[in-house]
Amino acid sequence: MTQINVGIIGFGYWGPNLTRNLNELPTANVVAVADLREERLNQIKSAYPGIAITKNYKELFNMGLDAVVIATPPASHYALAKECLENGLHVLVEKPLTLSSRDGEDLIEIANQKNLILMVGHTFEYNPAVRALRDIISSPDFGDIYYVNMVRVNLGLYQRTMNVMWDLAPHDISILLYLLGTDPSSVAAQGATCVHLDNHDVAYLHLKFPNNITAQIHVSWLDPNKVRRITVVGSKKMVVYDDIEPLEKLKIYDKGVEAPAYATSFSDFQFSYRYGDVVIPYVKFEEPLRVECRHFVDCIVNSKAPQSDGEVGTRVVRILEALDHSLHNEGVSVKIQNGTFVPTM
Repeated sequence: MTQINVGIIGFGYWGPNLTRNLNELPTANVVAVADLREERLNQIKSAYPGIAITKNYKELFNMGLDAVVIATPPASHYALAKECLENGLHVLVEKPLTLSSRDGEDLIEIANQKNLILMVGHTFEYNPAVRALRDIISSPDFGDIYYVNMVRVNLGLYQRTMNVMWDLAPHDISILLYLLGTDPSSVAAQGATCVHLDNHDVAYLHLKFPNNITAQIHVSWLDPNKVRRITVVGSKKMVVYDDIEPLEKLKIYDKGVEAPAYATSFSDFQFSYRYGDVVIPYVKFEEPLRVECRHFVDCIVNSKAPQSDGEVGTRVVRILEALDHSLHNEGVSVKIQNGTFVPTM
């Protein structure tokens, strides 16, 4: 069995989870972890005595690695990923890929030139429940998709280097692209700066997709309850995905409303409502991050493009840029054409 030697840069919030999952994969060998904080390095040494530790990530370039996973603050993603690619390493970067679509395009170009894997940690794309959700709404039994409503709120964790949209919305935007298989045609965003007057901690995002599909995303660091919910309404059925639910993550509602084709009187004009069963499909759970890590290693071994590759990551960043423009310009609608947004002056 081929084993891929992996290094990890960053052992903060997400780094320990990545280290655990990669360390438990038979196809991966975690060689070293780099982090600037002494207490984190001591934690690694205690939990994983066989893994080398360093404060200088550049030392990873001389350890015979095949790949690197970057789990550092987003502002550092571009520079670190670029340096790793230039040193001949396959790269998995946590979301968002970069804070600029131009930087994302640069990373894609370098990876292509060197025939290396560039992958983004859009973990929800590897969630079995989200994959089941896509199958449900793609079925003819679901009908035409009318709209998607997404809520991702909780109390904290506040970020000082980015607003709530850049922190939380990459998850929902990547899910939307995965579910609908297309980019939005226009976006708009409004928000509030409640705690830090120079940084949005609440945002409401509106995205219009082809086939008259709309999507709304509510993200907030300032909510008393942690909510991770997606509602998709179709012409025949409706489905709710609740990521907080431990078991019943998906519920399919056989509900709907139909307008009469033609009416000659008020009684004929009444809408017809349908109230059917609620179905809770069984979804075999596997930790999404484990699926993501295994997919990254498999793509390296078999030289295949990742599901959430650099192109997907850059598309998400482009949409975030368009939404950010709207957020800072009184919610103006921003058109997206040929993968790029057209700002309104």
